[in-house]
Amino acid sequence: MDFGLVLQTDPPASEVVELMKRAEDVGFTHGWTFDSCVLWQEPFVIYSRILAETDRLIVGPIVTNPGTRTWEVTASTFATLNDMYGNRTVCGIGRGDSAMRVAGRKPNTLARISGAIKVIRALGRGDEADLGGTVVKFPWVREGAEVPVWMAAYGPKALKMAGEEADGFILQLADPFLTEWMVKAVRDAAVAAGRSVDDVTICVAAPAYVTEDDSPKALGHAREQCRWFGGMVGNHVADLVGKYGSDSGMVPQQLTDYIKAREGYDYAHHGRSGNPDTKFVPDEIVDRFCLIGPVSAHVERLRALKALGVDQFAVYAMHDAKEKVIDQYGQNVIPALTS
Repeated sequence: MDFGLVLQTDPPASEVVELMKRAEDVGFTHGWTFDSCVLWQEPFVIYSRILAETDRLIVGPIVTNPGTRTWEVTASTFATLNDMYGNRTVCGIGRGDSAMRVAGRKPNTLARISGAIKVIRALGRGDEADLGGTVVKFPWVREGAEVPVWMAAYGPKALKMAGEEADGFILQLADPFLTEWMVKAVRDAAVAAGRSVDDVTICVAAPAYVTEDDSPKALGHAREQCRWFGGMVGNHVADLVGKYGSDSGMVPQQLTDYIKAREGYDYAHHGRSGNPDTKFVPDEIVDRFCLIGPVSAHVERLRALKALGVDQFAVYAMHDAKEKVIDQYGQNVIPALTS
């Protein structure tokens, strides 16, 4: 199993770079950031610095979207980074929940994501791509270049598309039951499309908070540091409920039940501990969606996820113990899952 570190690009950017260097030093293989240009600093500028100061780390957004940048610009940015530093990028892509809504736009449609996946991947490897009637090609891309595109998804149509078209599937929660359900949907779609299950890398991304013990005090603090995540996931679930209903069977009830008390969401607190809009998230959801507790609890959950076919766990480190979780994973968790 590979491990990634996920950060927001809050200033100073130098701190993001230093944390990514620290992560590579202890065994992380991927460095991810959010991509929402109103809420945080521009990640692609920071990727260049991270790549320059690391040797092996693969970087990318978790996730970008096909609406805030034109597709050829996104492809050119990835291809330029790869030309400078080797093939060390991955394009995580999704609907653009925060990036689009904060700018007053609606999240992107699946059709738009599908088109972007095809164009970004083709241009990034030096092939031709159709930009809606105009065929273009980057003449400067070297042979052997590639930009894998991983798609974030929750709903049935999105999961199907991820299996059919994407190089990887990003699931933003770490609940084993839901992971099994969604990974199966992605893999079934891949096989039905004539692909192998190995054609789609499976990445689970969620907050991880390592405590000294499993005392109520320690776990209570960890939950408060990670409760924001249930609110963020709740935004996507609310969209699914609005589209499919809560009792349609199209979306697992285990995913939809907890948002019944959800009243709204202010993106000014997006992805941050202490978010006042996530009070509706119960402790049970925090425990299921996130990894909290002593090292042994993290290892146990990750072994279960690995058995379900998860290839990478990406650690959301949006809490008060960033350095600690990096170091604890490097010292105790990563060796247990890679040995």
